[in-house]
Amino acid sequence: MAAAFCRVLGVKVVPWQSAALFHVGTRLLSADKDLLVKLRKRTGYSFVNCKKALEKFCNDSKQAEAWLHEQAQKEGWSKASKLQGRKTKEGLVGVLQDGHCAVMVEVNCETDFVARNVKFQQLVQQAALGTMMHYQGEREQHSTYVKRFLKADEMTKLKMGTGESALSDQVALAIGKLGENMALRRAAWIAVPSNLYIGSYVHGAMPVENTSLSSMEFGKYGALVVCETADPNLKPELGRRLCQHVVGMTPLSVGTLEDEPGGDSETRMLAQPFLLEPSITVGQYVQPRGVSVLDFVRFECGELAESVETG
Repeated sequence: MAAAFCRVLGVKVVPWQSAALFHVGTRLLSADKDLLVKLRKRTGYSFVNCKKALEKFCNDSKQAEAWLHEQAQKEGWSKASKLQGRKTKEGLVGVLQDGHCAVMVEVNCETDFVARNVKFQQLVQQAALGTMMHYQGEREQHSTYVKRFLKADEMTKLKMGTGESALSDQVALAIGKLGENMALRRAAWIAVPSNLYIGSYVHGAMPVENTSLSSMEFGKYGALVVCETADPNLKPELGRRLCQHVVGMTPLSVGTLEDEPGGDSETRMLAQPFLLEPSITVGQYVQPRGVSVLDFVRFECGELAESVETG
């Protein structure tokens, strides 16, 4: 056993040394197994590739992990080129809130099966965090709310921090691991001053089993609504209700309280029948509660992907 172990390391052993090295070799082989298990758990790569990496770098875990990422990225870029023409109509809308800021992103893949994979969900989280960091400097610069959008090509350049790789590299890694075409589609960022509130809602929510993703909400539809209310007790549930309406009724603008229901006002949010109480309009729902709706954003997973691929 010891002789075989030494051959792996490229060390020549004469017969009389084998017995002396037996116990050392046994301990090192045991350590190899522990390193293999830890590396596999930490990176998510296969046991075969993790074993290959450890053998290549004589059990140096840091070098082995760096090499695995490098190989996965190369393989990911290769797969990305091969899969580029395949349609990406599935995926997830992800919502992340941080105090008076909120981000909503859409990342697409080929199948709903991959959309449920934790590695894909982590990619969506990275897109949201990258967007949040990109606009970090704007948070305190405005006396009213501010809304920004990023297109697909702008999202690919996002970075998680100084010196970090671009988000496009993370997409390549995910493609390499999961074997499906993927696309960063769009992102929205909203920041509000303390007197305003951002409501959020995700429809068709995905269960999140990984604790590192607990700050995110994932689904097929998502909405953010900017509103103003003096009653802090109204904010969470009211914001959610208004977002549910935006998701379900697909308004195109907020409109005004003076808009009459029906006719040309059917796409104006405040004039629409309230989704959760259709006998009144949204305006009639919010006005007696002292709430003003200022703006909203709505994402539907796959809607832009379909228009791009068919148009």
